[in-house]
Order: sequence, then C-alpha cells, then structure tokens
Amino acid sequence: MHSMTSIAWPNPQRQHAFQTWLQSLQPSFGLLAETLREANADASSRRYLRVADGNGRSYIVMDAPPESNDVRPFLKVGALMAGCGLHVPQVFAADAEQGFLLLADLGNEPYLQALLAAQQNDPKKAEPLMRAALQALLQWQSQIDASQLPIYDEAFVRRELQIFVDWCVQREFGKSWDETQQKWWEHSCQVLVRNMVEQPQVAMHRDFMVRNLMVCPEGPVGILDFQDAVRGPIAYDLASLLRDAFISWDEEQELDWAVRYWEQARKAGLPVDEDFGEFWRQVEWSGLQRHLKILGLFCRLKHRDGKPRYAEDLPRLFAYAIKVSTRYVQLSPLTHLLQDLQGGMVDTGFTLR
Repeated sequence: MHSMTSIAWPNPQRQHAFQTWLQSLQPSFGLLAETLREANADASSRRYLRVADGNGRSYIVMDAPPESNDVRPFLKVGALMAGCGLHVPQVFAADAEQGFLLLADLGNEPYLQALLAAQQNDPKKAEPLMRAALQALLQWQSQIDASQLPIYDEAFVRRELQIFVDWCVQREFGKSWDETQQKWWEHSCQVLVRNMVEQPQVAMHRDFMVRNLMVCPEGPVGILDFQDAVRGPIAYDLASLLRDAFISWDEEQELDWAVRYWEQARKAGLPVDEDFGEFWRQVEWSGLQRHLKILGLFCRLKHRDGKPRYAEDLPRLFAYAIKVSTRYVQLSPLTHLLQDLQGGMVDTGFTLR
C-alpha cells in the first residue's frame, strides 16, 4: 500500500502500526490507501478517517490511541444499540489493543449542519429531523437494559461539576472563591446532584446532541459517539438534545418537542414524571449540570489541548445556565456565582446572546 503522507501522525510508531493494520485488511476489503483522508476530529484524542475501496464504497476508520482511549465500551454499547434496532455504524474490523476500528460510513450530513441550514432557510425542515431524534431516544431508553452500563452516581456528577471549577472558574477567569462563594457552590452542587440521583434511571447516551447524530437517507437517524453511555437520569439525554452546545432554539419550540417526547414516553411505559411541569424542571436542572460541565470542558480544550475554537460557544452555555438558575429560587446562589463570571466574560470581549 502507498505511504499515507497526507495524514499527520503523532509519532512514526503510530503511523507504522496503522499502516500495518490497514494492510492486513486489504485481502478482505480492498481498501485504497491513497483515498485516506481526515473525516472528523474529535474533542478527545480520537479522530476519524475516511477511506474507500476499489468499488468506491466508503468506510470510516476510528483512530483511538490506547494510552488515552479504550474502544471496548464503543464496541459493547454499539452492539447493544444495534441489537434494539438503532442505526449505529457497523463494525467491520477491530483491533481493540491498538485502538483501530473499521466502521460503516453513515454519510456526510451531520444533524448540526442540517439543522443550522433549516434555521436559516426553512425552519419547517427541522421538525422531521428532531422528531426522528426523539423517536431514537425513546427507542434507546425503552429497549436497552441499563443494568449493563456504568452508574452515573453522585461521585460521577460531582467529578463533572469539578471540571467547571478547575477549568472555567479558575483557569479561564482566574477566580478563587471565598468561603461564602464556596458555600454557594456546595449548595448548588447538592441541588444538582439530588436532581440527578432522584430521577428514574435509564440507559443514558450522555452526549445525545446534534453533533453526534447523522442524517441518513437510507434509514433512521444515525447515532455516534455513544461509548460513554451510562445508567442515569431519564431527563438528561432530552436536555442534551434540546439545549445543545452548538445550536439554540426558542423555548416555545423546546417545550413543544419536550411535550411530544413526554407524551410518547408515557405511552411507551417509560418512568417519566406524570406531571409535565415537574418533568420539565428535571430537564432544566439536568441541562444546567451538563452546561456547567461543558463550560469546563470547553475551557480545558482551549487551555490544555490547544483547541480555542470551542470557547466561541461559551456565551451560549452561560446564557443557558443563567436562564435556568434565575428561574428557580433553589439555584439563586449559583446565579450569584455565574453573574460574577459573566462580568468577566464581558471584560474579555464576550457578550451573552
């Protein structure tokens, strides 16, 4: 096979390991090394390459360096999802030890791209896409045996919230909270943790956002990036979908989709609260915890990983968080902390929208 010089590798050893692995697939798949190209970079150290065979069929290669990735959860959860009829990439070949997978190519149209275009050109086109996503979520929650997944418990939730403190509060804004502010934060953590652990627990994708969904003309919505699935609160994945880190909707539209999901979930026997108002509070608070975590993750990507473009969406996340915290008296201490940081954002040229 030809040398793949157009693809950057972290070191010659990784490049050699990949070339050897790809060469081993040649008899079965007839892959053309000269067609190899970048498909998508991940927020983690994973990346995705696209390669074609002699008949023009396209495949995706996951390159997940084993020192920072474990592809076994991807393989396990993917099999569970495929088993209940969800549309996930078929795995054609896997080297779990080296972190190389050959996957089916679900196409070139991410949900994010399609929905942004719909917002700009024809808002009605968003409706069938989001309904399909809601249907996939219902299928995932009602048919996957969540007992096979890791538990999203209090310690897990607190670890995620700490990312916000370490990377957003302290690193991005250079803040050190005083004793009173620390008490406000601990109170807020308690409120958010309780919301998570007291909800009915189901299979939870943990990143069910539109960047991880694909428009697939040949079938239902394609689902990606599911390797971090856990057993967690029922409202979390819906919050991830409706209040996305990269695209926003009017609250009237959010509520319309949430009611549609809630009604169908009740019909499917899922344990959603019988009071929609209470369920919506769970969605909002689950989303708030998620947005605090992502604020920390995006700041970490900027400062630790040299990926500053993620910081462009910090204002959207702050807007979500402040809207929710100001709506509930239990979260008023968090509002004070967020508004203190909001002033810092204005000072550094950010504005909330």
